[in-house]
Amino acid sequence: MLVILGYVAVTLSVFGGFLLAGGHLAALLQPIEFLMIGGAAVGAFLVGNNLAAIKATLKALPTVFKGARYTKALYMELMSLLFEILTKVRKEGLMSIEGEIEKPEESPIFSKYPGVMGEPHTLEFIVDYLRLMVSGNMDAFQIENLMDNEIETHHSEGEVPVHCIAKMGDAMPAFGIVAAVMGVVHTMESVGLPPAELGVLIAQALVGTFLGILLSYGFVGPLSTLLEQKLNESSKILQCVKVTLVASLNGYAPVLAVEFGRKVLFSTERPSFLELEAHIRKARTK
Repeated sequence: MLVILGYVAVTLSVFGGFLLAGGHLAALLQPIEFLMIGGAAVGAFLVGNNLAAIKATLKALPTVFKGARYTKALYMELMSLLFEILTKVRKEGLMSIEGEIEKPEESPIFSKYPGVMGEPHTLEFIVDYLRLMVSGNMDAFQIENLMDNEIETHHSEGEVPVHCIAKMGDAMPAFGIVAAVMGVVHTMESVGLPPAELGVLIAQALVGTFLGILLSYGFVGPLSTLLEQKLNESSKILQCVKVTLVASLNGYAPVLAVEFGRKVLFSTERPSFLELEAHIRKARTK
């Protein structure tokens, strides 16, 4: 929603200002300039990226129009789930959760937290490392190191669409100049026309530079920034799980382990200690 509002603001500000200055919008309607800039940008995108990067970018783009996934409510669900799992481990031993993690979709504990169940990557991360804990063959340092490597891999993969969009946006001003130069070439080969007609051709050529810069900084470039923010959010939830499980492996009680996880969250989504405590109590009574 904010993306659409931002695009509307950019469009109204730029074209509205042009109208208020006495300009005519018809002069800016140059489909050929759009074709040259957009086509060249897409072509360069295809040349500069492999198939995996192209697919990742196309998959990531629709997410910019969706709201925040990692909300305070989701984090409270996550930490309530971890608290309940770790409490069961502390009371009944690691082997008591073997059935829970083998088929989490059938687990009476996991099923109480639909928000976490709706995050397949986070759920897989939790289950995989609980399974390693159950195996008993790895110490806390080894598991933490493995978690760090997996989170780094996840982040590196998520950066691919960010870089692809950023580079395409960075190229658009240059393609705008290319379109403008082509327009100037066309103007020069029509130098015998009356001055009024030459003025129109020059104006059309300059529109290419204008469109390249506008599309880059007003429309395409900001998408890469938004994708980067979403990537950081998706990595943060994994870090929360990591810190909580490692704290438990190091012998901390579930209530303290969950507190470790709460502390690593961004302040905008981090629940207070009392909020989380109330949510955990409520979840345990279901």
